[in-house]
Amino acid sequence: MSDTAASLRRKIASAGDLESVVRTMKAMAAASIGQYENAVRSLDDYYRTVQLGLVACFRQGESPAATTRMQQKETGAIGAVVFGSDQGLVGQFNQVMVEFVVDTLGKLSGKKTVWAVGERIHSRLAETDLLQGERFILPNSISAITPLIGQILIEMQKQREKGGIAQVYLFHNRPKTGAIYTPVSQRLLPLDDAWRRELAAIRWPTGNLPEVMNDRERTLLALVREYLFVSLFRACAESLASENASRLAAMQRAEKNIDELLEDLNRTFHRLRQSGIDEELFDVISGFEALTVSR
Repeated sequence: MSDTAASLRRKIASAGDLESVVRTMKAMAAASIGQYENAVRSLDDYYRTVQLGLVACFRQGESPAATTRMQQKETGAIGAVVFGSDQGLVGQFNQVMVEFVVDTLGKLSGKKTVWAVGERIHSRLAETDLLQGERFILPNSISAITPLIGQILIEMQKQREKGGIAQVYLFHNRPKTGAIYTPVSQRLLPLDDAWRRELAAIRWPTGNLPEVMNDRERTLLALVREYLFVSLFRACAESLASENASRLAAMQRAEKNIDELLEDLNRTFHRLRQSGIDEELFDVISGFEALTVSR
C-alpha cells in the first residue's frame, strides 16, 4: 500500500506543479491579449487619417505617374503573407489558417508563393503544394512588430521590382465576438480602381473641401506606403491577439482537466489511505481478540 500511496503522492505533486505552470501561462496570455487589442484600437484613428488623406488625393486627382506606380497589373503571380504562430499550445490556430489559405488561393489563377510569419505556420504550409517564399519570425511584443513589417514591405517591393509577383494577399486570424477567432484575407496589391472608388466614396467629416498641398504625387505615394504599413501592422496585432486568445482557451481547458485529475487522484489517495487504516484497525482488533481468548 505504501508504494501505491507514494506513487499517488508524486502524481498529485506533479499535477499541482503543472497546474501552476498552466495558471501562469493563462495569466500571460490574458495580459498579451489586452496589449494587442489595445494596439489594434489605437490604429483605428490613424488608419482613418490615412484613409482621409487618400480620399483628398483621389478627389483632387493624381498624376499619371503615381497611378502607374501604384497599379501594376491585376493578374499574374501572387505573393501571400500568412500570419501564424511561432509557439504551440494554440489548438487548431495554424491548421485552420492553412486550410483557409489553401482554399482561398486555390480559387485564384497564377503562380502562388507564400511568405510565412511564424515557425509553426511555416512547417504546416511546407506540407502543402504552395511554393515557399521568405520566412519571417513572429514578434513577441508590440515594439517588435514595426521592424517585422519593415522587412515584409522590403521583400514585397523587391519581388515586385523583379517581376516575381503582381498581386499580394494578406491572411491572418482576427478576434471575433462569440468565437475565439476567424480567418480573414485581404488583397493588398495592386491598388485597383475599385479600391480607389471605395475610398473616394467616404464622406469628408467637415464642410471644408480637402486640398493636397505641394507635390501631390509624393503625398499620394507616402499615404499608400502608410496604408500598406497600417494594414500589415493591424493584421499582425490581430493575429497575435487571436493566438493568445486561442492559447488562453487551451490553458482554461487544461486547467479544468488538471482540476478533474487532481480530484480523482485525491479521492483515490484518501480511499487507499482509509483502506489501509481500516486494515490496521482490523489487525489490532483481531490481535486483541486473540489475546482475550488465549487468557
